[in-house]
Amino acid sequence: MEPKKIFAMKLSKVYPLLVSKAEKKNRTKREVDEIICWLTGYDLSGLEKQLGSDVDYGTFFREAPCINPNCTQIKGVICGVRVEEIEDPLMQKIRYLDKLVDELAKGRPMEKILRSQAAKP
Repeated sequence: MEPKKIFAMKLSKVYPLLVSKAEKKNRTKREVDEIICWLTGYDLSGLEKQLGSDVDYGTFFREAPCINPNCTQIKGVICGVRVEEIEDPLMQKIRYLDKLVDELAKGRPMEKILRSQAAKP
């Protein structure tokens, strides 16, 4: 799918897909929310506000309060492309979230998904 179409997708349509992917693997909506908040800097009320509005996926990431600086620790392949090599910064942030939810669905512990070790000196 081309980037413009991905950016134009409604967050309210993408979010349930992310939650469903996690729940199919016995993970929770709360964990998905924690990942989204960690990556974007939204708090839960900010995330809920965005979900309740008609915001598109691109705007959701462009308006993110603070992309986590440890996101550069996210490595690997999503949709056949290495996330660390994606040139478009907006698409890279979107793929970071995809990668984190994939890790969640694969059973990775939350402290590793959230790159907790990267925050320690």
